[in-house]
Amino acid sequence: MRILWTGIAALALAMPAAAQTLGEQVKAEMPSLVDIYADLHAHPELSFHEVRSAGILAAEAKRLGFEVTEKVGGTGVVAVMKNGPGPVVLVRADMDGLPVTEQTGLPGASKVRVTTDEGVDTGVMHACGHDTHMTSWIGVARLMAANRANWSGTLVMVGQPAEERGAGARMMLEDGLYTRFPKPDYAIAFHDAAQFPAGKIGYTPGYALANVDSVDITVKGVGGHGAYPQTTRDPIVLASRIVGALQTLVSREVSPLDSAVVTVGSFHAGAKHNIIPDEAKLQLTVRSYTDAVRDQLLDGIARIAKGEGIAAGLPDNKLPVVTVDRDEYTPSTYNTPEFTEEMATLLKTRFGEARVVKMPPVMGGEDFGRFSRDDKSIKSMIFWVGGVPADEYAAAQKDGRALPSLHSPFWAPDAPAVISTATEALTAMAMELMGKG
Repeated sequence: MRILWTGIAALALAMPAAAQTLGEQVKAEMPSLVDIYADLHAHPELSFHEVRSAGILAAEAKRLGFEVTEKVGGTGVVAVMKNGPGPVVLVRADMDGLPVTEQTGLPGASKVRVTTDEGVDTGVMHACGHDTHMTSWIGVARLMAANRANWSGTLVMVGQPAEERGAGARMMLEDGLYTRFPKPDYAIAFHDAAQFPAGKIGYTPGYALANVDSVDITVKGVGGHGAYPQTTRDPIVLASRIVGALQTLVSREVSPLDSAVVTVGSFHAGAKHNIIPDEAKLQLTVRSYTDAVRDQLLDGIARIAKGEGIAAGLPDNKLPVVTVDRDEYTPSTYNTPEFTEEMATLLKTRFGEARVVKMPPVMGGEDFGRFSRDDKSIKSMIFWVGGVPADEYAAAQKDGRALPSLHSPFWAPDAPAVISTATEALTAMAMELMGKG
């Protein structure tokens, strides 16, 4: 595996003097953390199956003196360190990999293959960087344990399963995360980023990531011979009309001041050139920020599908069937604005103005938002840490070529730069929130 130390050396040279004490502690931990990262990267596990990964986090936290509970919400880990009076701070890392076959060609690349719960044979890869998240989690746990004399309060370290399925945070909350363990006053996390250089930090006050809904539409028809379409009710034509009409939801029904996405990612129908099938299937991803726009989109999809079916002359028992579980989705992530700006100021002081920048929100999904969604008293922030190796970023900018994105089989972050930056940032934030003044 490519392990890049040049990025860390450059970051250290640019580090303000005020950051040296904590920065030096991070630097001392890096050889061990890089070894842990390499192990986690080589042994990814899919959502709901993060047994080995959870065991690594749990064992490390136990060694450091945390009170550790395993199997929370499935494979989740909760490690609690009570260190006197003060606020409760939750630090989260997600643990699951993706059904992606790694193609980076690097030493240490994942060679894991599994059969998924759906019966698909696939490679497994940490293509979203959750291995850097878990490693930084361990780094934060180490530094917070080592600096107990400098903070007072309760630290709750959460190793979360199944983020990629949008289920892990909900499962942990339903399993008593806020009743069995101290409820947080603050919740913080980070995500590696594939759109800017390694070690750079991005933050977004307010809505940062989107609601994510998956919608299935079954379009029924009357099949028959392709030479005699007049004897059929062609579901492919009807489904195509539905696809076209769905585009008006964003372009003509949602306010231009709101953000929304309706993407048809899958269209399956038919098996032969000259046969009109009796069914077509559409799969959609639907993105929004606010609950009101989410409801508007989902209601609109159902209305359009039904309306096009009626226009096609279908009887009631053959109208398109729209399936969406409104309770099983990834809710939007909302960073508490004032709190986010305060933490951004802290990070700018520590890392310098050039390395900490405000970013626009994105339409990706992240279930971290659930930890504060139903309790507005919890102040919450997730931030980005760039992972693109500096030389690759510079070359791409010069040549105008695209870089591998998250979820790409070619995504290979500068892991040491991500881990060192995130570990220091999260630790500094936690110590600021629980500082003794």
